[in-house]
Amino acid sequence: MGIGLLGFQTTIADDVTLTGTGVHSGADVSITFHPAEANTGIVFQRLDGERVLGEYLAVSSNVGNTDLCTILGTSPATWIATIEHAMAAIYAVGIDNLLVEVHGAEMPIMDGSSAPFIEAIEQTGIKALAVKRRYIRILKPVRIENGASWSEFVPYEGGMRFEVEIDFDTPLIGRQSWQGDMTAATFKNELSRARTFGFMRDVERMWAAGRGLGSSLENSVVIADDHTVINVEGLRYAKDEFVRHKTLDAVGDLALAGLPFIGCYRSYRGGHKMNANALQALFSDPTAYEIVETAMPRTRVAREKQVAGASELSA
Repeated sequence: MGIGLLGFQTTIADDVTLTGTGVHSGADVSITFHPAEANTGIVFQRLDGERVLGEYLAVSSNVGNTDLCTILGTSPATWIATIEHAMAAIYAVGIDNLLVEVHGAEMPIMDGSSAPFIEAIEQTGIKALAVKRRYIRILKPVRIENGASWSEFVPYEGGMRFEVEIDFDTPLIGRQSWQGDMTAATFKNELSRARTFGFMRDVERMWAAGRGLGSSLENSVVIADDHTVINVEGLRYAKDEFVRHKTLDAVGDLALAGLPFIGCYRSYRGGHKMNANALQALFSDPTAYEIVETAMPRTRVAREKQVAGASELSA
């Protein structure tokens, strides 16, 4: 079965703190994961000292810009950016309830993957809560297209499945795909260590525009103009670390469904914006999904505001 198909909600057993650098601001960032009660969901708080600047439930209706990363909120004064790698780890290990305190405008990039967040959660452990978990079951195909790119949800009773394909005009990447049923073990072993990547020419342009100031060879795979990897250690997953990271991003972006989904997500040449738009398309059609409990897989339950991206916690 897929991510978190265990029957009861969870949180972490204790607080855990990570520190690092914001990939776009280049600023030092500290975050702390705190346990939360059942039915809380994943809540992000942006702090300035002890003062809360912004608070957001991690659902699709609270997503702002998705150009270079996934951002909760729309105002630079309160938003929290680059949440996708942490959300992928949280979703993959089956954490339902969590308070994430962020001392800064964005999450730390760490090593460019989800592995540090997985390690932090494993360090503190997972605690089961005495409340049943709910799931989004996909009932019919929902598809969006943008030029040659497309993404879709389709029914799949085997749990949560991802089928992601990328196609880059460089011989180093070319056309790559990753397919698999998503479990905590699968994510940890096959996806969690895949790093964000980019081309050196784009990195230089971003730096000139005041973006990507925290990007480095310590947290990004960088591709040179001669189609080689600049990083001395090379790739972590043979030649397909690129599609594995795109799949990692998709897991993090679809975590903003608010609940685990039972179905298959497919994409071709997708990204943060396509992932966000696919969720919006799904939730705009109430006949395309239902909310179920695993103990009674075909029993509908109330569509609460927390699920299906309908909830909002404003700053």
